[in-house]
Amino acid sequence: MIVTGAERREQITAEISERTGITEAMIERLVHAFYDKVRSDAVLAPVFDARIADWEPHLAQMCAFWSSVALMTGRYHGTPMVKHLPLPVDAAHFDRWLDLFEATAREICPPEAAAHFVERARRIAASLELGIANGQGVLLGIGERFRRNQAGAGQ
Repeated sequence: MIVTGAERREQITAEISERTGITEAMIERLVHAFYDKVRSDAVLAPVFDARIADWEPHLAQMCAFWSSVALMTGRYHGTPMVKHLPLPVDAAHFDRWLDLFEATAREICPPEAAAHFVERARRIAASLELGIANGQGVLLGIGERFRRNQAGAGQ
């Protein structure tokens, strides 16, 4: 029997959901609860407030993103690195993002699901931080973090 790509994707999604308990409804709860925290956070809110006027499309896009990341559904078709490159963020922002995301995942999700989300969030944050540093002309070594100086350039 030949399995199509779409059928294989459905199998993978079902396997992950079975193993972790993650559902689309859980993803939606997680995304909305997380961004509620982001929007009131002293470190992250200014970055988002300067760029997002209408939150509903952003939240829908983030639900699609996390569906693709956590369940391998293929719902997201964006370019996260391109969107993040111009942002005035550095290691402190990614650390805060991870703190809030991890706390929210542990509040919303059962342990297996939270661990699944957190592991992926950590990889995403590291990749974005590395890409932003590189975009600023900073080549990070293993274990190095990207910090902006007072003028806003990388150091």
